[in-house]
Amino acid sequence: MATYTTEITSDKLISDNPIHQRLFKAYIVAKEYVSGNLLEIGCGEGRGVHVLGPLVQHYHGMDKIGEILDRLKDKFPEFTFEQAIIPPMATLKDNSFDSVVSFQVIEHIQNDKKYLEEIYRVLKPGGMALISTPNIRFSLTRNPWHIREYTPTQLKELCASIFDKVETKGVGGNSKVWDYYAANKESVNKITRWDVLNLQYRLPSALLRIPYEILNRANRNKLHKKQGKAVEQLNHEDYLFVDDPENALDLYYILHKK
Repeated sequence: MATYTTEITSDKLISDNPIHQRLFKAYIVAKEYVSGNLLEIGCGEGRGVHVLGPLVQHYHGMDKIGEILDRLKDKFPEFTFEQAIIPPMATLKDNSFDSVVSFQVIEHIQNDKKYLEEIYRVLKPGGMALISTPNIRFSLTRNPWHIREYTPTQLKELCASIFDKVETKGVGGNSKVWDYYAANKESVNKITRWDVLNLQYRLPSALLRIPYEILNRANRNKLHKKQGKAVEQLNHEDYLFVDDPENALDLYYILHKK
């Protein structure tokens, strides 16, 4: 049985539902873009293969967690799953994929430029990649699982240094989404106000992960207990694909290779 951190958001834990639906929205949007031979970098427990696999000629999923991939291989023997820590993606040939999706991954990659260069390399001419990552403007605290987070401009400039065209979009939400965000922000602020020495930004990330997990899980459970159906009934349709990344919870960029 899987053990879920707050970083590996689960569709099986009801208190995770708002975050799960937010992440799921990325795949709903991707349905309109993917085609042909599809690569997913960071496939996790299989949101992408469930939603996008039936829409493409072939699906190739990569992730660093072998246990998860073993389950996906048993469930989807018609597709390819590969364990890898990226970058690079040395097993993949140049110009071999029509589409690439990689959601909530780049913030975990030390060499983010190399990661994007590898995506460009494996894309066929005329192909496109879809990536998403949290918008740092709406991050409530330091996430010790993330190496960095980006402003919309920072990510655009990085992507534009590699890809031939960059479309900057985002995932925002309706009033129900922003009400949950406001309640979450208020709750998190009650916790972080005790960090008078600003240790969350001064300590090494490895020392922060256990307290972050404990407090984050407790906070999600508290919000669920307090808000009840408002947490349980949030749906991916409440999250909106928006043109302005500045006011989006997640940056969602469409990257083109000529």
